[in-house]
Amino acid sequence: MQSRNPGVLEKMIADGLRPDNAENCGNFEMRIARDGTWYHQGAPIRRMALVKLFATVLRRDDSGDFWLVTPVERGRIDVDDAPFTAVEMQIEGKGRNQVLNFRTNLDHMVQAGADHPVRVVIDSDTGEPTPYILVRDNLEALITRPVFYDLVAQAEERDGDDGPEMIVWSNGVAFVLGSAEDDTVEG
Repeated sequence: MQSRNPGVLEKMIADGLRPDNAENCGNFEMRIARDGTWYHQGAPIRRMALVKLFATVLRRDDSGDFWLVTPVERGRIDVDDAPFTAVEMQIEGKGRNQVLNFRTNLDHMVQAGADHPVRVVIDSDTGEPTPYILVRDNLEALITRPVFYDLVAQAEERDGDDGPEMIVWSNGVAFVLGSAEDDTVEG
């Protein structure tokens, strides 16, 4: 949480008002839709500055629940998939030396690498890929379909443990996008 008066948050924490000591206010009646739209009591929150402010205090606990946490209160919110969406990708370099930079719907800039891995979940029923990138603190961005197609266009094939796989490099780390024999990773 950012404060207009530097040191206020640090003082509150020193005084014992930590987020884990915050009063549990129950459910805030907020939801983040799969497309990244934030809702309060069923209505979209239209002020982007307010959404960005809420995002600064968004946390995900070890059981997978999402919370808005300030030094004095916390409340649960519902998230349909991931709290952010990756809406743009810029590429610097080529091959193993390339760097993939993602921009989220809330203007977070995330550079894929060891600290911000890309992962793809394949639906066992449909074979549909669902790609994500870790933004921060157990919070991911769903990579939108057009961005995923751009990502797949950068992929190369390599032999994996279970056969040929499609990988993409960023910051010297290889990320598996799927099986090279699977049509779902082909744009």
